[in-house]
Amino acid sequence: MKIFKKYKYLIALFLFVGIWACEVEEDHTPYSDADAVPSPVFETSVENLPGKAKITYSLPSNNDLLYVKAVYNRTNGKEAEVKASYFNNSLMVEGFADTLEHEVKLYAVNRAEMESAPVTVVIKPKKAPVWDVYESMDVKAAFGGIQIDALNPNREDVAILIMEKNEYGEWVADPNSIYTSTDTINYSLRGMDTLKHEFAFTVRDRWLNYTDTVYSEIYPLFETALPKSNYKGMNLPGDAPHHPSTSMAGMWDGEIMNWPAIYMTQSVISGPHTITFDTGKEAKMSRIVIWDYPEYYNGRTYYYLGNLKEFEVWGSNDPPADGSYDNWVKLGTYTATKPSGLPFGQQSDEDYRVAVEGHNWEFDIDVPKVRYLRIRSTKNWGGSSYMAIGEVQVYGDPR
Repeated sequence: MKIFKKYKYLIALFLFVGIWACEVEEDHTPYSDADAVPSPVFETSVENLPGKAKITYSLPSNNDLLYVKAVYNRTNGKEAEVKASYFNNSLMVEGFADTLEHEVKLYAVNRAEMESAPVTVVIKPKKAPVWDVYESMDVKAAFGGIQIDALNPNREDVAILIMEKNEYGEWVADPNSIYTSTDTINYSLRGMDTLKHEFAFTVRDRWLNYTDTVYSEIYPLFETALPKSNYKGMNLPGDAPHHPSTSMAGMWDGEIMNWPAIYMTQSVISGPHTITFDTGKEAKMSRIVIWDYPEYYNGRTYYYLGNLKEFEVWGSNDPPADGSYDNWVKLGTYTATKPSGLPFGQQSDEDYRVAVEGHNWEFDIDVPKVRYLRIRSTKNWGGSSYMAIGEVQVYGDPR
């Protein structure tokens, strides 16, 4: 009987709890009071920056404040909206391509998405980065195409659109236009004949603001790829000894990155490292494309260890047997830069894309015809001077 009463008591208790739970309704109403409009921000200040402005403010004391919103129009006329969490007391408004005054309205917003009365702030951005690129842009004829140089000191994402006319006479952008955030832009567009080409160039930022347009008529210089089947390695006195797993033929076997189909000099040798090879044909050399060897680090990493950073290229038609630089002429002195500017051992997608396409190193246009080339490394990315090269291709006019 006592056991029966005990079970009866437990059943009644469970029924009571179940009925009570069913009667309790969850409160799904907003945390904030629907009638409590948040107070606006106050004590605003502005720091005008190139193409943008930083707005600092004091937050209202509302307990349910969620974020601060800025609403404004960019230079291109498009309305923009920026939000900053209540953990911050500032926000950045971007996308300006002029130095005019612009109004920005600030709203404090609570958890019920109720907005305060707007506070109007006037900004006056400094000269936008696209104009630095535009004003520094230099376009000229190059071997097989055009060369574009420009400066982007703020490392903003920009596009230099290279335009030619289509069959209807309309200007259209080349799909191989420049898209970059590097600070020093050196770009060549090749594969053109030596006839006159009409081009137009404009600079665009990521908010679709455009600069003025520059028009130019350019006659590309003739060049052709010197066949790699004619290249032969040489070993002059003073040239750096090679890594025993690699051979000089690895620089013209068509394999641009995989070990051991590369050429590497011995890292234990101090001082400048020099290698010499025969292109097989006397020519007015225009450039050399060098594919660096990507080390097996974080996947495949360029701008690393034995990759060339500071180096020279020399040419000759009659190399002295003693390995001296008599009868050699310097074709160029070069310094490699990483587009992203990231620290050693790190690389961006753009860094990888630029390196895997090969670095183009232009020769001085006034140098004479030569047949033999020397690469002299004075500093690699690792801080020593040995070199690791995946592939080379020489271009010029052998006529």
